[in-house]
Amino acid sequence: MFKKLASDALGLSEVGSVVSAEDYDKVDADDYVMHEDGEKIYFLIKSKADEYCFTNQSLIHVDGDSAASKKRTLRRYPYHTHHFSGVELETAGTIDLDIEIKFHLGGVQFDIDVHKKYLEDLKHLYKSLLKISEITLENETFTSYAQQSMQYASDTLLHSRSQERNLASEFKQINETAFDWLVHTKEEFQIKDFGYIFEQFIKE
Repeated sequence: MFKKLASDALGLSEVGSVVSAEDYDKVDADDYVMHEDGEKIYFLIKSKADEYCFTNQSLIHVDGDSAASKKRTLRRYPYHTHHFSGVELETAGTIDLDIEIKFHLGGVQFDIDVHKKYLEDLKHLYKSLLKISEITLENETFTSYAQQSMQYASDTLLHSRSQERNLASEFKQINETAFDWLVHTKEEFQIKDFGYIFEQFIKE
């Protein structure tokens, strides 16, 4: 107990380690991975108080109060609703023991300290998160353009046929077509599974 309290006091419990794939089943976060839905762990950082589990679908944060407490709070951040931004990797100085990966995820700021011996691993994670952030930003832009284009086309068609007797029927048809088209656009540009990105950059 004394060692755990001392570790907390010195801040050492906040320095995480990268967990190897063969040990994923030994961490708390694995219990909350949706294996039944094809969710898979690709990267996991563990400190004495916290776990940061990066899957193909979400970041699972097992948030601990301290190394001396067993109390944990589970938070899940799906990538399709919580987008990465501001991804940074801060390397260690001459006397530093840790490196730091920083990012925003859906408006939540993460600053994760990791022992500097895991620098190469963190580089791979950094590339993965940066690529995901670029893809989601591009897809948000395309989706916005698609919605604007459909609205413009719908408005133009309605105005051009405003004198027709079957306007209600035409309006219904236009809305059904627009709805189907936007659903297809959403499926195309709102990616829920980024396993292919992690597999591209994460080296096991």
